[in-house]
Amino acid sequence: MSVITIERKVLEKNDELARQNRSLLAQKGIFAINVVSSPGAGKTSLLERTLEHLAGRLAVAVIEGDVQTDFDAQRVAKYNVPAVQIVTAGGCHLEANLVHDALGKIDLSHIRLLIIENVGNLVCPSNYDLGEAMKVVVASTTEGDDKPLKYPGMFRNSSVLIINKIDLLPYVNCRIETLRANALRINPSLTVFDTSCTTGAGIPAWCDWLLARTTPGAT
Repeated sequence: MSVITIERKVLEKNDELARQNRSLLAQKGIFAINVVSSPGAGKTSLLERTLEHLAGRLAVAVIEGDVQTDFDAQRVAKYNVPAVQIVTAGGCHLEANLVHDALGKIDLSHIRLLIIENVGNLVCPSNYDLGEAMKVVVASTTEGDDKPLKYPGMFRNSSVLIINKIDLLPYVNCRIETLRANALRINPSLTVFDTSCTTGAGIPAWCDWLLARTTPGAT
């Protein structure tokens, strides 16, 4: 019982900070997404392709979360967008207080889209609200088509599914129809995009969706 009580208190404190983050972002008119996946699904590559496609069209800022190193922030820096690296030093997920601190390091006055790249993990990040508008889960074809069934909490708590690395479908044991069906069985409300960061397939549709969400008056 004490373990449950402690966990509840931790989550309650996190949720209060998340509400503060969400309020700040709403005041600034910023649409924030929390991008989650297992390690190696291609979150950072997807972020790079997204920044390339949105360059000159949308003011974007990035918060990078990783267990160690600032490699991902270095990759993002070449796109000339504000970026803050959070190193969790072994922590398996970002928390609202870390995002709150990172937001204080970004000039938010002209930003319209905030992309938070979470630590590669399909378990813990599903329970932690960061103040984002929605979670975007990335599942790669190289992981097989049963990920939604193994990690239902993450797919249930996400609003968007990006099926990445579709260029590898001929070479991996994954049926994209099964992957999509498994995800929609868990969460029928998911918006689904099929992408390849190598060929660029699906990236324009994904970016057009982001542009629509950041248009004044969009819901």
